Amino acid sequence: MSNNMRGIDTPVRQRRRRVFKEVANLAYTSTNLKDDMEALPYKIVDYEESDYLDNVYRDRAIVRERIRLAMGMSLRPENRDHPGHLTEGLEESNISEKYYEPPLMQVIPSACNACPINQYEVTDSCMGCLAHPCQAVCPKGAISFVKGRSVIDQDKCIKCGKCQSVCPYDAICHKERPCKAACGINAIETDSHNRAVINNEKCVSCGMCMVSCPFGAIADKSQIFQLIRAMQEGKKVIAQVAPAFVGQFGQNISPDKFKTALKKLGFAEVIETAIGADQGCLAEAEHYVNEVVTGHQSFALTSCCPSWSVMAKNLFPETIDKISNELTPMVATARVIKEKYPDALVVFVGPCASKKLEASRRTVRSDVDFVITFEELCGMFEAKNIDPAEIEAEDKMDDATSCGRGYGIAGGVANAIERCINEYYPGTEVHIEHAEGLADCRKILALAKAGKMNGCLIEGMACPGGCVAGAGTNMAIPYATGEVKKFKTMASKEIPDQE
Repeated sequence: MSNNMRGIDTPVRQRRRRVFKEVANLAYTSTNLKDDMEALPYKIVDYEESDYLDNVYRDRAIVRERIRLAMGMSLRPENRDHPGHLTEGLEESNISEKYYEPPLMQVIPSACNACPINQYEVTDSCMGCLAHPCQAVCPKGAISFVKGRSVIDQDKCIKCGKCQSVCPYDAICHKERPCKAACGINAIETDSHNRAVINNEKCVSCGMCMVSCPFGAIADKSQIFQLIRAMQEGKKVIAQVAPAFVGQFGQNISPDKFKTALKKLGFAEVIETAIGADQGCLAEAEHYVNEVVTGHQSFALTSCCPSWSVMAKNLFPETIDKISNELTPMVATARVIKEKYPDALVVFVGPCASKKLEASRRTVRSDVDFVITFEELCGMFEAKNIDPAEIEAEDKMDDATSCGRGYGIAGGVANAIERCINEYYPGTEVHIEHAEGLADCRKILALAKAGKMNGCLIEGMACPGGCVAGAGTNMAIPYATGEVKKFKTMASKEIPDQE
């Protein structure tokens, strides 16, 4: 499902950003953390009437839970007689090292609007026409004519949508729960109050539900507080930035300016994650030529999107041996950094919620210490009053090739591998397939399972549009895609060298 809200500065996005800014500000300036954290909901919702929700008390209740998640804590349980104070468990977060504890994505119950799950309704646009084709095409007789207009009996309706498609006045609307519609693996379920709830057994933390909820009722955990604590303790923290970063912090902010802005924020060094992508596309090109082209392996799946690979392992376990064993760009880059700077901590700055899931794996923890999104980084910039647009560039961002930088957009991974194959294995026929969005990813894996993708290199991206459409991005997807394409052309090299 496409999400038309992406890139629009809605009140929901403004509130999320405000919470990240204030939590970062707590880490930077608070001398009495417990009291300052308790005061924060009143600072954010500091008026007698909320201009965000119709009820100031509900607004503050939601903000309290958002603050907890932004500090890496879990929601307070609603089913206790007393849910506990906002700061309950604070000492476990007031540290410089904290791994993400699942569940990463959480529905804030008080924020959920209990939207209709799947329902066709006749609106006031109904003209009560004589033909009433809606009634004629309904296979279940669910539509009757009452007081001059059509009425749908919800008990009989089977949600086929035929009535909507034939209405000459476009008077029948389809109401669908946005978070559920955006989830490609049916992980959104319903509680006893008709509110959304996430099935954590199914969820792969892509975050598409979070960015699709018009009430801002779904949020994920953050590590910005702990990251700032690590910097305050004088630890050397090196940022690796995902290729999708270009354009995410406003116009006229060059990659060089962005690098200098990150150093002003306190990062010791800034390195492109695309160097890990360069390593990966060379290795995956070699694997495709040696294994798939020769027929030793029927098809190959890319591995850089954690939501895609976790979904493949969960739903199509027979594909596990087809998923690339190469390190994801995030982990490969982290290992390069730790080899060069053994005493450094590594933070991955990216567009992606599911990278938080990947970094919490025990095998990755020693490589990647923190994961924050572009949206969360904005909160840190705002808390420190740093505007990257106003900074004079003092650094060069020139680590990676055009191939590695292309990983930020849908089709970019497969394209990079194909370019490496054409360069280093000339004459090899390459069959590329790519899927965007988990629903399409499921379809392509089902086809692969049925033997209809043999000989293919299959790239899967959980977010429609690729990484530029990740849940932690700031900009409209078409604009971000264009910026990544421009960034690719700025690379001093087209293709990585074979070692």
